Amino acid sequence: MISARTIQEINDVTRIEEVIGDFVSLKKRGKSYLGLCPFHNERTPSFNVTPSKNLFKCFGCGKAGDSITFLREHENFNYVEALRWLAHRYNIKIEETEENAEERERKQTEEGLYVITGFAQQYYSKQLFDTDEGKSIGLQYFHERGYRDNLIEKFQLGFAQDRADDFFNEAKVNGYNEDLLREVGLIKDQRGKTVDFFRGRVIFTIHNLSGKVVAFAGRYLKKQEGAPKYINSPQTTIYDKSRTLYGLFQARNAIRNHDECFLVEGYTDVISMHQAGIENVVASSGTSLTQEQARLMKRFTPNITILYDGDFAGVKAALRGMNILLDEDLNVRLVLLPEGEDPDSYV
Repeated sequence: MISARTIQEINDVTRIEEVIGDFVSLKKRGKSYLGLCPFHNERTPSFNVTPSKNLFKCFGCGKAGDSITFLREHENFNYVEALRWLAHRYNIKIEETEENAEERERKQTEEGLYVITGFAQQYYSKQLFDTDEGKSIGLQYFHERGYRDNLIEKFQLGFAQDRADDFFNEAKVNGYNEDLLREVGLIKDQRGKTVDFFRGRVIFTIHNLSGKVVAFAGRYLKKQEGAPKYINSPQTTIYDKSRTLYGLFQARNAIRNHDECFLVEGYTDVISMHQAGIENVVASSGTSLTQEQARLMKRFTPNITILYDGDFAGVKAALRGMNILLDEDLNVRLVLLPEGEDPDSYV
């Protein structure tokens, strides 16, 4: 944990106009600074920074706070991440206080899971671009959907070959902990053997708000009897599906700029809309919309447009989602697509 003395030192040296100036173009106006608000779309500057009070305030959307608040809202940092960013910005050495054993163990486990998911993402991406099977099956599938390579790389899409334990063997060679590999859902036990969880599938990488890889979804390309079209990572200490929106990391700035968020159902819906130039879009990832997901969108905009599939199930899910969003005092629009269409096929 960061010591109170370090926090005080950070507060003493931080200049809010410098911090915000790293992200927003500010012009001095008297004793304050003025710029275009980064939290909503505007043409006339209403975003005011007052160094003497160490505060910012937008007179357009009402956002206000100090440097920590700005970093948490703009960069989606938690409190500790914002402090560490400021410490690095002002070359302050961080003094840590003792954590108890439980906190240390939890932190070490989370860090270990992040390292493993990051390794897995790089592995699946390499399989997609650098192997014959990946190029002829996985990459061809994405290209047939119209995805450009830069978009494939942006969303860190990948491919898992249809072999029993290729990933597991590669992870072992690189020294990754087998228990953590199993905990994060990348391997499983099958008939007394340890095998890869994702096999013969294209891979969709799921990120948290900071851009760290937290989970994966795998889609089969050949229909397999009794197998679901998608399989997903399990819930872990770094991934809670009910609190995660696919594509939010890539869409957060566009949502703020447009002051609107399109809500779709699936991974391919998000990517196809990006391909069409619509970047302010997120997906509930095939799960019923949750209150936590609604609140997550609310952090970026109060304006939500639901764009679910045009079948009966999609309309039913959209109406349920609309009620959840309205309960959170959000402005909701519902777009009904023709029956049999979804955003992926329609755009």
